[in-house]
Amino acid sequence: MSIDACEPKSADPAGDYRAAARALGPLLEAAAEEIERRRELTEPVLAAAAGSGLFHLLLPRELGGAELPPAPYVEIIAEVARHDASTAWCLGQANGCAMTAAFLDPAVAREIFASPRGVVAWGPLGPAELAAVPGGYRLSGRWGFASGSRHAHWLGAHVAVVEADGTPRRRPDGGMVLRTLLFPKASAHITDNWRVVGLSGTGSDTYAVADLFVPERYTVLRDPAAKPRQGGALYCFGASNLYSCGFAGVALGIARRVFEAFVELAGDKVPRGARHLLREDHVVQSEVARAEARLSASRAYLLGSLARIWREVSRAGRLTPEHSLTIRLASTWAIHQSRDVVERLYYAAGADAIFAGSPFERRFRDIHAVAQQYQGRQAHFETVGQVLLGSPAEGIMFTF
Repeated sequence: MSIDACEPKSADPAGDYRAAARALGPLLEAAAEEIERRRELTEPVLAAAAGSGLFHLLLPRELGGAELPPAPYVEIIAEVARHDASTAWCLGQANGCAMTAAFLDPAVAREIFASPRGVVAWGPLGPAELAAVPGGYRLSGRWGFASGSRHAHWLGAHVAVVEADGTPRRRPDGGMVLRTLLFPKASAHITDNWRVVGLSGTGSDTYAVADLFVPERYTVLRDPAAKPRQGGALYCFGASNLYSCGFAGVALGIARRVFEAFVELAGDKVPRGARHLLREDHVVQSEVARAEARLSASRAYLLGSLARIWREVSRAGRLTPEHSLTIRLASTWAIHQSRDVVERLYYAAGADAIFAGSPFERRFRDIHAVAQQYQGRQAHFETVGQVLLGSPAEGIMFTF
């Protein structure tokens, strides 16, 4: 279905998906160590997540997806992350990729996403060459950080469109014109190189193609002004904004579970050389209160901003640069606050936190991996600060 403007759809069906995320918890807790060891999600986890529709939360309803508004989507990702961050990260990545379906030829979108296991994976811009040929493009290049590529059946490649003289083509706002090309994973060479400190279970390998023909209908231009062929207000947001807030949800979920684990530990532990339970220590009491304030405030800022922006986009049919900046600030802030809470509670837990299999050790590594990637970079604060200090917001758009 073609539409001329982004319009709101029917009532939010998020309740069933929240319940599915909660129900997935025990399976994730049991599988977490195997996911970490194998560096990929286990088959039972994949089957349960796909069967519950969790890979298609941001897929258009016309294609069988949930097409959830951003705020409940973030809540669902955070709930999964309480139990296993790698699974939540893979869901966030797959759902961001699924937003492309709204801009594809509907027949192509159904081919890729019709199955509940229809998952696309891709990484950020990499060294690539793209040549226009009759009927499509010839693509060569290499891309990394393809989270979820081990269970995906399709891959994508973001490539800068260049002019005849080799310079990048620019949009009116100065941003590069990018094209995303989709192709079966079997067409690519995968390099198993995902050996990292945290988020090990995402299997974010590197992939490459050489002189691969990709038909035109399997490609989309990544343009903030592009109109979706199907779906409503959600597709005004752009995948980058949903990556940003979704991965903030991962961070909030990790931190909330560490907070819960610390409260439980503090009720039983008497630190070496002390006479009282950890929970009776005045410094610990203050630390726990501050952690609760940080987590609750950053979550409220993120979810409240998303709910307000959703209402405004639904009315106006467009996402403004100011909206994007707010999402970026709230998401980056939530990631950094979550990291700080995990760090402080990890140290407050003492030696109990250092053992593999504890509620702290893997999550300590995972939260630092979350904060190290693009969505958590410190430079986002500078970008937003520039606008708050008077620089124009136009041209500051995060498109993928």
